[in-house]
Amino acid sequence: MPQNKHQSVKEFDFTSSDFERVRALIYQRAGISLADSKQEMVYSRLARRLRATGIVSFSTYLNDLEAGLLGEEWESFTNALTTNLTSFFREAHHFPLLAEHARHVHEHPITLWCAASSTGEEPYSIAMTLCEAFGSLTPPVQIIATDIDTNVLATAERGVYPIERIDKLAPERSKRFFLRGKGEQEGMVRVRSELRKLVTFRQLNLLAESWPLAGQFDVIFCRN
Repeated sequence: MPQNKHQSVKEFDFTSSDFERVRALIYQRAGISLADSKQEMVYSRLARRLRATGIVSFSTYLNDLEAGLLGEEWESFTNALTTNLTSFFREAHHFPLLAEHARHVHEHPITLWCAASSTGEEPYSIAMTLCEAFGSLTPPVQIIATDIDTNVLATAERGVYPIERIDKLAPERSKRFFLRGKGEQEGMVRVRSELRKLVTFRQLNLLAESWPLAGQFDVIFCRN
């Protein structure tokens, strides 16, 4: 029978059993709970990993992954299934509370941990808030920003974003904390170096048995 033109033929077989294995592995590995409705998303994201590794079936890919035969592929597997939703000053009511709290911390430097930094918008929002609270681009603060996804951490460390990402910021904030790209970088903005120096990015899985974080924190951001 001819193939219906509205149907698509998948490049790789992807069974319900494969999907259940993926769900179990990513939950065990990163605490990510995938709903039944995410099967197509999982196929799309992991099909890229099959192409990258040259493996021709999901069952073989998952077998090799669990057997430790794919080197650093666990990291790519986790990155592929991590969804990152963020923006500058997301859930904005938290930041005036942060500024007020910072003014009452008498021991400096103030130490903060952003436990799910994604592409950097949240820790940079924290840094901007504290710069404004202290009236300085070099406030007495240290911000540790962590995420399980190494891809988003690389973006965060660069601190370069499409200009549309700062559309909702007040003009004075945009001007004070971002540099606009020119030439080949037109349409992009870069977080000022003074702001980037306030934030240290690290890879961290919150399900790990130990966390490489020393000391106590004055503030911890762990928001979804």
